[in-house]
Amino acid sequence: MDIREIVRPKMNPNIPQISPGDTVKVSLKAMEGARERLQHFQGMVIKMRKGVDGGSFTVRRVSYGIGVERTFPLQSPSVQNVEVLRHGKVRRAKLYYMRRLSAKRARLKERRERTIEQATAQEEQAVSQEEQAASQEEQATPQEEKHTSE
Repeated sequence: MDIREIVRPKMNPNIPQISPGDTVKVSLKAMEGARERLQHFQGMVIKMRKGVDGGSFTVRRVSYGIGVERTFPLQSPSVQNVEVLRHGKVRRAKLYYMRRLSAKRARLKERRERTIEQATAQEEQAVSQEEQAASQEEQATPQEEKHTSE
């Protein structure tokens, strides 16, 4: 039996594919006495750690001028949901440099991802436009020949 087979079933299915630079909203199950409630933490993913024993990701946000970072295990049952709000465009795997930037300078450009459906729809639209242009050229060509022969 392989270690990956033992660990794989424990992975949390509520965590989507995230990467550094993404702005996420993490919903945690918090116990307050006998009551259980959801606690939300929204910020930018600055670090991802992956491994056989389970990985983790670190989310950073600035609250009242103070930087707050929380690390969440990927396989934790207390993580109820992770919602990706926007995908940031970065060139580094670890965004530690964001710690020393001011809030305005810490903004990232958004990474636009094309899904397969969007790509096929755009290709089909381009082909149909080419066909329309070709048919218009064919219709225009015989009329011009008639005018020149007269």
